[in-house]
Amino acid sequence: MATESTPLTGSSTIGEWLAHPVGGPAVRGMLSAAGADEASLAPVLGLPLQQMVALSQGQMPQSVIDDLVKAVNGGVIPEAEASGWQEKITNGRFSGKTIIVTGAASGIGRATASRIAREGGRVIAVDVSVDKLDELLASMPGAEMVAVPGDITKQESVDAIIAAAGDTIDGLANVAGINDDFSPLHETSDAMWDRVMGVNVTGAFKLTRGVLPAMVAAGSGSIVNVSSEAGLRGNASGNAYTTSKHAVIGMTKSAAFQYGPHGIRVNVVAPGGVATGIPFPANVSKAGSERLQPFQSMIPSLATAEQLAASITFLLSDDGVNINGAILPSDGGWSVQ
Repeated sequence: MATESTPLTGSSTIGEWLAHPVGGPAVRGMLSAAGADEASLAPVLGLPLQQMVALSQGQMPQSVIDDLVKAVNGGVIPEAEASGWQEKITNGRFSGKTIIVTGAASGIGRATASRIAREGGRVIAVDVSVDKLDELLASMPGAEMVAVPGDITKQESVDAIIAAAGDTIDGLANVAGINDDFSPLHETSDAMWDRVMGVNVTGAFKLTRGVLPAMVAAGSGSIVNVSSEAGLRGNASGNAYTTSKHAVIGMTKSAAFQYGPHGIRVNVVAPGGVATGIPFPANVSKAGSERLQPFQSMIPSLATAEQLAASITFLLSDDGVNINGAILPSDGGWSVQ
């Protein structure tokens, strides 16, 4: 906990900044200049101040955080000390295992791929962005990671992913996903429906179908699908996204039932609000947004990508032994409201 004698840093939580006699006014002044107020930070009080850069999705440069830290520390940036939840690596948890991770170039997928690699696994990192995959590999020199650019809705990309993994595939994290435009059913276009269902459902289906023969032959394997709070309720997003995430849960349950006797575990993580969540299309539905807003404003807290990766890698790893067909809401308690 930051006090007057303990320097505030970018790693200090937003709550600690607001409670600090110097940091609080500094953050409130920044919010006021942006036309916002303290109430807008209620879901993110437990996150590091640094996370606001990612939350802004490009609107807030790193320099804003650096200037705040300097302003409360006499013009210098002190060495950051850990604050709040910290990722704890389990050395060797994935040693000798090959894990495929989709959406690996950013957000939850990147955090998942990174953690598996740092815990000794061989990662097949899949994403549509070649540049971001290259950046990921460059950021982890020495990691056993293979980048496979591709579109998981296309069978040729799925075939390339399976080929890159090789004969032994121990795990699959179906993280890749896109959001919709919040449109209610009567406004949902064919293009929006087809794209969202294609990436969120068909892509996960095709890749899961691709890895199952190797897992059945080995008599073991772990698959984790990423659904959403929108897979548990109807008031979290638009029609296409909500339908797709419910479908992911149905696919998970069916596969868990069918392949459990073969030693394969299939589970699903349902994230709530995530600080580095997938972006929304430029033009969201006015009717859908107005209907959803009161319910979306009740999100109890936002998580970081690393916190979601902790849930995903738990189920992927042998720590998840005896868990099959489970739905894990990693949502800060949103699903119990």
